[in-house]
Amino acid sequence: MDRLLAEAERRGIGIVLDLVAGHTSDEHAWFDEALSAGAAGDPAGDRYVFSPVSADGFVPVPWVGRGFYKPNFFDFQPALNFGYARPHPDEPWRQAVDAPGPLRNRDALVDIIRRWYDRGVAGFRVDMAASLVKDDPGHVETANLWRDVHRRLDRTHPGRILISEWGDPARAVPAGFDVDFFLQFGGEFDGMPLKSLFENGSGTVHEAWPARDAWADAAGRGDAADFVDAWSEARDAIEAAGSRGIVGLPTANHDFTRLVSGGRDAVQARAALLLVLTWPAMPSIYYGDEIGMRYLPGVGPLEGSSLGPTYERAGSRTPMAWGADEVLGQRAHESRYLPVDAAPDAPTVAQQLEDPASLLHFVREAIALRRRDPRLSARSHTAVEVTGYPFVYRRGGSLLVALNPGGRPCEVAVGGRGILLLSFGARLDGETLRLDAFGAAVVDLAR
Repeated sequence: MDRLLAEAERRGIGIVLDLVAGHTSDEHAWFDEALSAGAAGDPAGDRYVFSPVSADGFVPVPWVGRGFYKPNFFDFQPALNFGYARPHPDEPWRQAVDAPGPLRNRDALVDIIRRWYDRGVAGFRVDMAASLVKDDPGHVETANLWRDVHRRLDRTHPGRILISEWGDPARAVPAGFDVDFFLQFGGEFDGMPLKSLFENGSGTVHEAWPARDAWADAAGRGDAADFVDAWSEARDAIEAAGSRGIVGLPTANHDFTRLVSGGRDAVQARAALLLVLTWPAMPSIYYGDEIGMRYLPGVGPLEGSSLGPTYERAGSRTPMAWGADEVLGQRAHESRYLPVDAAPDAPTVAQQLEDPASLLHFVREAIALRRRDPRLSARSHTAVEVTGYPFVYRRGGSLLVALNPGGRPCEVAVGGRGILLLSFGARLDGETLRLDAFGAAVVDLAR
């Protein structure tokens, strides 16, 4: 890890680690100590949430006759005790958020983060960030906890970043996070912002999720309006709270399908990738999406990847397709984790590095454009003109972005003469931008 951090710093790269703040494994030393705690007042005894009797959502302690504990997700993930927002007369084990046990866990959380900050880590992405305080309507006490944690960290390590997996930026960013992702689940909008963009009804689909037409689909039946409305509400809530944080917009992640899945191929994914890289948010590219790695259906479940009859996440977790003969000392096709895409046309980094027309080069050009043009910053003004096909918006007043993930050509009146800064399947004809099927373009109208 020290070598990775040093090499990354030399290249101007910040390393962000994942932090599971709400639970541990049931094989963790803390859990063993908690199970062994006998005397009343033993600090190890309130590290987790225990009940002497069976209660809703609790599971039996592995040792017979020792009561029950509350898991945070799977049964083998006991929830750390950060307290309850509300007491309950029938559940005396509920500790307040300022009880000694919850406060010790909060201090431990800060100490753990500081330890890694001291080693040079730039920040953390916090898993299940909303899960810490239990029975917390509106996540009020959870927000208070994270604001306290962030303040304490800023005093000793200013400039680090905390990114939450909360799925509700309007709530999470004012709660003390620098970034919160729109996700396929969670939040007031139940994941609709991202699902309305990228979900296409194939691969990883939870049976409880309502079916809908996505914007990034060749049929052209979707619309980005839900996404724009949710983003606008989150932006306004963040500004009203006086926060400097922003919304995070991912292409995908380990919990749902990749951009390239079902009937959507890498050509169709270009418009979606350009949206992520030109929208006023923190862009996040899930590994492999920059080369069009595919969601692999039919991959067997591994490590809790299957969460329902139709909700299988393993197909999004396959190894990075480098395409080199050797990867970490083993043949690329001999993964000891999950299989690689064995199709003859499976994309690889090695293959696309040699092709200037590849998706990888397109994404690199889009990243370079975002870095050098301040009109594409997360805080630059955005004016949305059309949310359908094409999706059209202006950044910084004079930069027009037009995206057509649909299978039919379309046109945009750009309102003046401009030049193409980045494009695929697009051409300017006077003051008209013509987009082929799956075309996308960034047009500078200031020149």
